[in-house]
Amino acid sequence: MNAETSPIRTERDGAVLLVTLDRPKANAIDLATSRIMGEVFQDFRDDPALRVAILTGGGGRFFCPGWDLKAAADGDAVDGDYGVGGFGGLQELRGMNKPVIAAVNGIACGGGLELALSADMILAADHATFALPEIRSGTVADAASVKLPKRIPYHIAMELLLTGRWFDTSEAHRWGLVNEILPAEGLMDRAWELARLLASGPPLVYAAIKEIVRDAEDARFQDAMNRITQRQLETVDRLYSSEDQLEGARAFAEKRDPVWKGR
Repeated sequence: MNAETSPIRTERDGAVLLVTLDRPKANAIDLATSRIMGEVFQDFRDDPALRVAILTGGGGRFFCPGWDLKAAADGDAVDGDYGVGGFGGLQELRGMNKPVIAAVNGIACGGGLELALSADMILAADHATFALPEIRSGTVADAASVKLPKRIPYHIAMELLLTGRWFDTSEAHRWGLVNEILPAEGLMDRAWELARLLASGPPLVYAAIKEIVRDAEDARFQDAMNRITQRQLETVDRLYSSEDQLEGARAFAEKRDPVWKGR
C-alpha cells in the first residue's frame, strides 16, 4: 500500500511525529489499518531521532469511532490479527517509553476512545463527543473496562460502560479524561506547541517515568520504590548511568539550560 492510499498519514517535524488516521468516511479501524498503525508506532518507538508523537483523525467530524463493524460483517474477526501493538497499534505496544498526545478532533467512541486513552495526554476540540457504545452491539469495551475505572471515579466509569451513553468535552474534562478543551481551529496548534515542549525535554527521564508508571500500576508503594531504588527497571538504570543525568546537575549548578542528548 503506497502513501497515497494508506489510511495512515505521517509527518515529521524535528523530533515530533504526527500520525493521522485518515480512513473515510469515519476513520474506523479494520485489521489491516490496525496493523499499519502498529508498524508506525513501533517505528516511532524505535527511532532515536523521534521523541514525541501526536495522534489525530483526518477530517473535522471524526477522531475515530473504533472497530469497523462493516469490515467485521465482511469477515474481519474481532479476535483477529491486530498487529504488533494490538488494536490501533498503540494500546498493547510494549516498551512505548515516549510521550504520545491524542488530539481528539471529533467523535471518539468505542475503540476510538480506547485509543485516545492509550495516549499520555488528551487534547480535545470543543465539539468532540465520546461514548463506549459496545454494549449496544453485543460486545465489550475490553480495554476501557480495564482502564476507565482506574482513571475516573468507579461509579462514573461503570455508568459509561453499562449504558453506552454519549458525553461531551465538558464532562470529559470534569472527570479528568481530557487535559484541555480547545476551539477546533486551535487544536492542532496547541498539540504541536505541547509536543515541541516535550521534545525539548529529557528523553531518558520521560522513558523512566513511563516505565515506572506502568510497573507501579498494580504494585504496593514500597515494592515499586524498591524496584526503582535498586535499579531493577531498565529505563531507570539507564538514566542513573547516563550523560543526561550528569548534564542536568551541571546545568543547574551553572545556571544554564541543559542540553539533552538521550544518552
